[in-house]
Amino acid sequence: MSEKLWCLKRCSLFQQLTPDQIGRIESRSRSRSFPAHSPIYIPAERADCVFLLASGLVKMCHLTAEGKESILAFVEPGELFGEMAMFDAPQRDEFVESIRPSTVVMIPIEEMHHLMTERADVALGITKIVGLRRQRIERRLKNLLFLSNRERLVHLLLDLAEQFGWQADDGIRLRIRLSHQDLANLIGSTRETVTILLGKLKSEGCVAGGRRKIVLTNPAQLAQIVNRQPPREAHPYLRPTLALVAG
Repeated sequence: MSEKLWCLKRCSLFQQLTPDQIGRIESRSRSRSFPAHSPIYIPAERADCVFLLASGLVKMCHLTAEGKESILAFVEPGELFGEMAMFDAPQRDEFVESIRPSTVVMIPIEEMHHLMTERADVALGITKIVGLRRQRIERRLKNLLFLSNRERLVHLLLDLAEQFGWQADDGIRLRIRLSHQDLANLIGSTRETVTILLGKLKSEGCVAGGRRKIVLTNPAQLAQIVNRQPPREAHPYLRPTLALVAG
């Protein structure tokens, strides 16, 4: 079985497709590998395909005119990204970069449109992907406008636990490794501020870890800080189906 076919079959969105439909997508798609810290696409680039991450880890972000990075989302294996190209967006808006060595499957827009016409469940799934991603980004923007640095960081940790967390004996561990600067870029703060806030949360018994490893030792207490529910399981259309273990 080719890597493309294996990846397509593992994607939650495509698991109910017929063998003929999967074979057609595979024949019309192409795969490409990127070393770590390489741009997968940049703003203003032509948007003529949707990407499915086969392996690795990538981040979606915006760059300001001053070159400052604002991270919008992380993408794990088994997830689609660049999906806005399906909605008559001729150019890319965001910057996407590989964090680890990554391989993507590039599915032509025409093929995705054909599939959405054939399969109502795929069209609904893509709509949910767009809606859920935008909901996360909008919530982060609202937090940036109205909440303190501490509250924004707590919300972020809870969001990451929902998307990347797995239950361990000592709490919810994040599969994704993030530096303090990464966290700062996600909440619109500074590395120094994030370091201080994480130190306080550790002293309160809410989090633990080090060297880019984060454990939510008391997620219920974290949730109480910002008056929200403890982390819940990720939505199936945004839940990776390929194993990803932080090395």
